[in-house]
Amino acid sequence: MDIQSIKVACSSCNLRELCLPMGLNPEEMNKLDNVISTRRRIKRGSALFNTGDKFTSLYAVRSGFFKTSVTTADGRDQVTGFQMTGEIIGMDGIVSDRHSCDAIALEDAEVCVMPFDQVEELSREFTTLQHHVHKIMSREIVRDHSVMLLLGSMRAEERLAAFLLNLVQRLHARGFSQSELILRMTREEIGSYLGMKLETVSRTFSKFVDEGIIEVKQRYVHIKNTDALKLIVNPQTCR
Repeated sequence: MDIQSIKVACSSCNLRELCLPMGLNPEEMNKLDNVISTRRRIKRGSALFNTGDKFTSLYAVRSGFFKTSVTTADGRDQVTGFQMTGEIIGMDGIVSDRHSCDAIALEDAEVCVMPFDQVEELSREFTTLQHHVHKIMSREIVRDHSVMLLLGSMRAEERLAAFLLNLVQRLHARGFSQSELILRMTREEIGSYLGMKLETVSRTFSKFVDEGIIEVKQRYVHIKNTDALKLIVNPQTCR
């Protein structure tokens, strides 16, 4: 693992709108710059943190892609989420001061280290920052609820369609295409996240291709008919 301690300037970072609050004045931004003062580089396949590691920091993904996963009682690796540029990782550690999952880089990645005790102290001083931290926590809860809905009530086609729509929507917010994406995760990892067997994931991808909804070339996916995917997920609002 390659760890670099370099000065990070949040005030001039082009990802600031995604992972940090707007509305901080120059003095507040300077204080935040001083807190978030290191970056950490993680090689593909390496862990940012593992289950049981002491919780000290939150991490803002500056580049790259991560998966979070837990090990089930029978030893299986269960993917619990995928995190991309501009998103925050590590909130699982707040409750017990220990991380409750593994965070693994799916490609070479870089994160900004946010020491939690200092972020917490600053958030009490700046209400804008405090509100933003609460929003991030709330977003994680909403995302967890969405996954529960996905796993509890949706068919395979609905699960994969919802996953692709969510992924491309998040990427589009970062300036990428609304219809094209490169899957950084394997189909097996997608299946683990969606509660589907690998064969079912592959079969559902093939079904979407046959129906002209998407085009797939290895990990490249071109969504040719976004409305058709939305119709699969929520037919009553798309008629």
